[in-house]
Amino acid sequence: MLPTDAASARRVADTYDTAEAAGERARTLALLAARPGERVLVVGAGPGQLLSDLAGAVGPGVVGVDPDPLMVTLARRRCGRGAVVEQRALGGHGSLPGGPFDAVACLQVLEFLPDVRAAVTELHRVLRPGGRLVVLDTDWTSLRWPGPDRERHRRIRDAWCTTVPRPRLPHELGPVLRAAGFTGGWTERVPLRGPAAAGYGAVLREMVAAAAPGRCGVTRSDVDAWSADVAACGDEPFSVDRWFLGAVRP
Repeated sequence: MLPTDAASARRVADTYDTAEAAGERARTLALLAARPGERVLVVGAGPGQLLSDLAGAVGPGVVGVDPDPLMVTLARRRCGRGAVVEQRALGGHGSLPGGPFDAVACLQVLEFLPDVRAAVTELHRVLRPGGRLVVLDTDWTSLRWPGPDRERHRRIRDAWCTTVPRPRLPHELGPVLRAAGFTGGWTERVPLRGPAAAGYGAVLREMVAAAAPGRCGVTRSDVDAWSADVAACGDEPFSVDRWFLGAVRP
């Protein structure tokens, strides 16, 4: 769910500091394979950890965009003069900085957009010929929590999925990339797994608990009982499937 207020934005920002997110960033850097001197754009820059790492690896030429003003502030604070950070939302033509860029990372963004085709066309526009695209999005229907009452887990997962316009976006994106003119497509499933009551799991549980009441017949008492059950599971793991998808602008 995209942040809707300062509290939800802070919850989202907190996920970037977890061990699970650090591992995901390392894989993103490896897949981008950015080289010194390249121009790199990060769409969905968040609080700026990946931007900072990229600036250290490639030098000047790193640009990040994010629609949330808190994320932009945190990213600018983290990166200083190492990267340019702009408040922008990915949409249709002209919504991103002009480029051309050698590589673009689009992170946890496309699943939230009403017009994915227009957004992918815009990603294609800002890449140079031969430029590389790496997309990271989540299959939220794969979300699993430990604890009793599996039916309640399912209902709350389904309620959470209604906050995302395309909760299964990774399984739908390939044809969209090809229609926009990308070639050389590839996918990599990267399950995100960790303790349900700590780290990323704890922050995600708070986000789900804040969003689920009133959706799919889920009540506040349902959510409170579910949250308590999950918290009681301690180190038992939650899991959700992330997917990296990549392509090249020919």
